[in-house]
Amino acid sequence: MSSRIRKPIAKLSRRLGIVLGKEKYVLRRPFPPGVHGPAQAARKPKQSSYALQLQEKQRAKALYGMRDRQFRRTFEESSKFKGNTAETLVRLLEQRLDNVVFRLGFATTRRQARQMVTHGFFLVDGVMTDIPSFRVGIGTVITLKENKKGKGLITGLSERMAKTTPPKWLTITAASMEGKVTALPEGEDLRTVFDPTLIVEFYSR
Repeated sequence: MSSRIRKPIAKLSRRLGIVLGKEKYVLRRPFPPGVHGPAQAARKPKQSSYALQLQEKQRAKALYGMRDRQFRRTFEESSKFKGNTAETLVRLLEQRLDNVVFRLGFATTRRQARQMVTHGFFLVDGVMTDIPSFRVGIGTVITLKENKKGKGLITGLSERMAKTTPPKWLTITAASMEGKVTALPEGEDLRTVFDPTLIVEFYSR
């Protein structure tokens, strides 16, 4: 089953307070979407710990385009690693193929990256891979398939990749439209718009 988010992206972005599509579609206002948003904000009670934890989980799910069951599996896997579970969770999310495609500049949004992956645009270590949740590792090489280079989504891609500054765990070769995983995300690369510690607390209740 597809993990695609079907709700209107601008509305969902405003509700969660994060950018899910292109920045220009997000209207940052201090109240919820809809005609009654300002009134709702005025009488909104302080959120409980549970509500805050749930909101952070919803933010992370929406950001990476995942369904609840898939996200929970990723959390359960992260909890089996030694060390900080919150950091491990973000690291596993960042290692998703669709996220890496986005980080490398192949796509302008994660949604677009997911679409490109599912339509077979990429080779992973020379093998066509169409699973967005595929997890890359150190040394993984991602290249655009030759027969996809004439597609509309690819127009100006080499120039766009040349202007992309990837996180330090990734490298870009714009001329050949290729990216490589040279390390695993650490430190600043694990900073994100949601609080993963609250997600750990949510699942640890």
